[in-house]
Amino acid sequence: MDHTKLIAPCGMDCRLCQAFQGKGLPCQGCGNTSSRKSCQNCSILNCKCKKEFCYECSFYPCSRLKKLDKRYREKYKMSMINNLEFIKKNGLPKFIDLQNQIHQCKSCGKLKTVHQDYCIYCQKKDSNHE
Repeated sequence: MDHTKLIAPCGMDCRLCQAFQGKGLPCQGCGNTSSRKSCQNCSILNCKCKKEFCYECSFYPCSRLKKLDKRYREKYKMSMINNLEFIKKNGLPKFIDLQNQIHQCKSCGKLKTVHQDYCIYCQKKDSNHE
C-alpha cells in the first residue's frame, strides 16, 4: 500500500485514525475516494484552494485548519500544522517514518490511533500517549 496517499491535505496521517484502522465506520484514507459522509463533507478536503497539502495554499494556515489543529492539539496532543511544517521541510517519506516511530505500539508493534490513549489492538497503554 502506498502510504503517501494516506496523508491528508491537512497533515493527518490517516493510518492513525481509528476509522481507518477499522474501529468505527470504515475509511480508505483522505487520499483515496471515500464513501464516509464525514470525509465527503470535509471542508478542508473539499477546499477549492487546496493543492496536495494545505501549506501550498496562499491562505495557509486558514481558519478551518487552525480550528482543526487546535482541536487535535487539545484532545489528541497532535498538531496538524506541525505535521505540515515537517512534511514541507523534510518530505513525505521522512514524515511517514517519524509517524511509524512515534505511534508504533511498544507491546504489539501495530500503529496506534491518535484518538485513544491505548492501543486498540492489544488494549495496552504505553508512553506513546503520555
